[in-house]
Amino acid sequence: MSEPRAHAARSQPAYVLHAYDWSESSLILDLYTREEGRVVAVAKGAKRPYSQLRAVLLPFQCVAVQLSRSKRPYAEDEVRTLRSAEWAAGSAVLPSSALLGAYYLNELLMKFLPRGAVQSDLFGHYQNTLKALSDQGQDLQAGLRAFELLLLQDLGLLPDLAQDALGGAVLQPDRAYTWRPELGLIQAGASDESLLGAQWIALQAAVMVGSLQALNQACQGPRSALRELLRGALTHHLGGTPLRTRELMQSLRRLGAWSTTGATP
Repeated sequence: MSEPRAHAARSQPAYVLHAYDWSESSLILDLYTREEGRVVAVAKGAKRPYSQLRAVLLPFQCVAVQLSRSKRPYAEDEVRTLRSAEWAAGSAVLPSSALLGAYYLNELLMKFLPRGAVQSDLFGHYQNTLKALSDQGQDLQAGLRAFELLLLQDLGLLPDLAQDALGGAVLQPDRAYTWRPELGLIQAGASDESLLGAQWIALQAAVMVGSLQALNQACQGPRSALRELLRGALTHHLGGTPLRTRELMQSLRRLGAWSTTGATP
């Protein structure tokens, strides 16, 4: 992970992770930028009826933003000023079945990424995951699992997926292993959610390559069990804090309003 740093006011690609009302006419934005990571900025006048920003500051749309200069290079609590925003290349049009999954990505970034910390490759992974979610022919579940793995890797929270955490030996391809977030991979008990060693090794190889496409493919076979294992790991690293998008999905399922073909957090 790179250290936070100050930047001049220049245009850079960004996504709106969340927007909050600040006054009758303005918004506070939680932005995910390619060059500065997460940044909080005020968009003055963005709520006015004739503001050009109203049609630009939308979730999942790549925008080119210009922000005021950072006064304090390491200030996580600084609120910048949005000087301009306009459409940029790279936006994806998401089908309704992918929206909850896309909001889940945004929530992960807001929960896990400290402000101002730059992950050099994660912005591209986020952008490409949104594009994959926009393709209804893609495996949406595998796409979310791949992003979760890359997020944990970039934060230094992903264990070696090809190694037994207790003995240090390489995993046996035909044995089952589970993931203990506080340890890493260990041999699975009869009641544990698990993957075969060969599946873990394939995931580790794809992570090391750094290719989202390769990792998507590796996640397709074990995606159901992998979802539960990753859910446990993410919850552990969040200190048990629940994710709202997951709670919403569970509520929709209870109401019978959630399709199993959607991107499931």
